[in-house]
Amino acid sequence: MEPVFADFSTNPAQLSNAVVTHHRCGIASSHLALGAGGHIKVDFTVDGREENDESVVTVTVLGASAPMDVLLNGKVLAEQLAIPADGAHSDPQDIVLSAPGELLAAGANVLEVRSPEGSDTLLRLRAVTVVPAHDRDRAERARAARTAHRSVIAFSTEIRSPGATAWQPAPRLLVHIDMGERAMPTHLAWRGADGSEAAIGLRADLTGFLGHRRTADGALTEYRGSLADRWAYPEGTAAARLHRFSTEEGLGGAWSPSGELRLLLDDGGAPVERVSWTDRRGTTASVVLSSADRADVRKPTGELRDITRTVVGIEASDEFDAAGEIAENLLSKSRSKWLGDGDSAVLDFTLAHPAAVTVYRLTSANDAPDRDPEEWELQGSHDGGHWTTVDSRTREHFRQRYETKEYAVVSPASYAHYRLSITDNHGSEQTQLSRIQFLTSESTAGPAQGAADFTGYRTSLGGDPVGYRGTTVPGPWSDTPGGQESPEAGQALQKLLAGDLGETARGLDDAARLIGKLAAYLQNS
Repeated sequence: MEPVFADFSTNPAQLSNAVVTHHRCGIASSHLALGAGGHIKVDFTVDGREENDESVVTVTVLGASAPMDVLLNGKVLAEQLAIPADGAHSDPQDIVLSAPGELLAAGANVLEVRSPEGSDTLLRLRAVTVVPAHDRDRAERARAARTAHRSVIAFSTEIRSPGATAWQPAPRLLVHIDMGERAMPTHLAWRGADGSEAAIGLRADLTGFLGHRRTADGALTEYRGSLADRWAYPEGTAAARLHRFSTEEGLGGAWSPSGELRLLLDDGGAPVERVSWTDRRGTTASVVLSSADRADVRKPTGELRDITRTVVGIEASDEFDAAGEIAENLLSKSRSKWLGDGDSAVLDFTLAHPAAVTVYRLTSANDAPDRDPEEWELQGSHDGGHWTTVDSRTREHFRQRYETKEYAVVSPASYAHYRLSITDNHGSEQTQLSRIQFLTSESTAGPAQGAADFTGYRTSLGGDPVGYRGTTVPGPWSDTPGGQESPEAGQALQKLLAGDLGETARGLDDAARLIGKLAAYLQNS
């Protein structure tokens, strides 16, 4: 008999050998809520069943609930069965019922779960399974495998200051951690490059978490989240801070390849520099990304690269839309312009990927020199809400029209958002610019330089800690330099890593040389 399960802890529900219909039910993020007179029907098929082969029906509910009736092919397995209120409101509880073999039919079968008429309490149904009695764990294993496959998780989050009663919305938390074992995390802790910290414990069904946060300026808050969405990798990772590492494990002074680590943890703030976690198998790991990926460390100087094309959003405090003199013109190479009312203005830019702007250029517009900016600040932000000044200028003067002036950033750091805050111009009641450009410095130290390598350790359940280190796999999935490679380049790299690197690399130096070979090949191809 093929196991049957209907898992309502995700939306849409995860089904195996089951078709579900329902009546008077509300769909929540972690369960089905059956009102009075509501019911679900689970249609499933039994093939190859031996006569009198007993089965087990498990109905999982959340917390105390209304009485329920459970029927198999019209025969009552349980009637007016109530769950005592001895657990937390959201704790899952299993009701295990025996189904005699004679109740199952070869072919089509129907299992019903009903909330009786007149009930004044919701029946919160999380899952239903039907399995052979001799293999009761099979359905749970199948459910766990499907859950682990949908390993990219997004949470809606809230924070609350100590002593406060109201929760406040916070940025989305996006998580994906895979060491190749498809085991979901139970605990997570991380530190951002700006000094912020957080730690959370995740619910068993991954529908939420509870934890705490400390902001970069030291403010403490409670931290909680609820499941917003889940995807099977690589869905949900587009434009995210995803790292892929080719890893090694160290034991007794020797290092050997240990597969790939995919790491994505984005809380809407600074990029992470340290992550620790424990997964469902009891494996604990902690990794620290190298300084090359930290936002507060200046990148190596080298050739300038224009990243203006990576701007995916621009917003101005004011613009002359009717005349076509809008903020988007600032990104164009044509001799158009942006014009806004007032002697001050704010221009916000969002990049496709965080980057450290080391140089920026401003080009004056076609007329009216008194509209030219004279004083301004360039600011960076991880979340678009908290801004840090990276450069400021006063008494600036453009000598002619369409003149481009270049400015080196005093305190470059990697940000996803940039703001040009113009605080004064040369006396006009309007402010204008023709163009803005953002540039970053690329390292000239070789193809492996700048990769977001990590070092750390990991411990299996009941085992001793071993060394754990890795080298970034550059490609279109990563926010590291070189992340715009073509699909053909990505396939070539995967092939190289699967063979040459996976079998012959014995250290990070070998890995760096192999990646360097590929980079040279791609440049010459």
